[in-house]
Amino acid sequence: MALPRYADRTAAGLSELYDAVKTMAVRFDFKPGQRINEVELARQLNVSRTPLREVLNQLMVEGFVTRAVNRGFIGRPLDAKQIHSLYEFRSVLECGIVRAACERATDDQLDELQAAVEVSRDVPEDADAVRLLALDEYFHMSLARLTGNEEFVRSLESVNARIHFVRWIDMQQGRRSHTQAEHLRIVHALRARDDALLQELVSHHIGRRLDQITDVIRTGFSTIYMRDQLEDQA
Repeated sequence: MALPRYADRTAAGLSELYDAVKTMAVRFDFKPGQRINEVELARQLNVSRTPLREVLNQLMVEGFVTRAVNRGFIGRPLDAKQIHSLYEFRSVLECGIVRAACERATDDQLDELQAAVEVSRDVPEDADAVRLLALDEYFHMSLARLTGNEEFVRSLESVNARIHFVRWIDMQQGRRSHTQAEHLRIVHALRARDDALLQELVSHHIGRRLDQITDVIRTGFSTIYMRDQLEDQA
């Protein structure tokens, strides 16, 4: 079967290539600290190296890959302190988001959000973690859109992508039951226009201690390397 080709330098072609490589980076298909073989990656994606390098440079700026002298592009680290910093940033960002949403969201918009949360509660707790995480991200992005501020939306999309893998592991470890109940409490606080309670709920909902993140990352490393072993056996 022919592979997709992204070699044309049109905006659409580069956008598709960017999405493909970013997905690989988000999933840690590029192992932490591993040199990215541009020749092999270009062959895999059926693309020339010039647009590929352009995309890798953009992903480096965004924090999805890194670069080392004499090694080229390498997989980003899966580092507990860095992930903790991203969670800390996300917590501050989402506290600002719910403050703005509290002021600006209409009752009709909150009706729609509550209905979506209540429907998502019917999804079984043992459902695929990818689906559970998608529901969780949908809720938080919905909060950001209630602000009417695209900078909030873009910033949250960026930080979500960088911690997506860790949150996926977190969902596999049983966060689901807590998550949905907390979402509903956040919606109720929005309805009450209770900013003080919202700040407390969001900080608790998002916050993670460094030791908790370290445990999740330990599982993440096992997942990355066991995944390769299973693919080799397939």
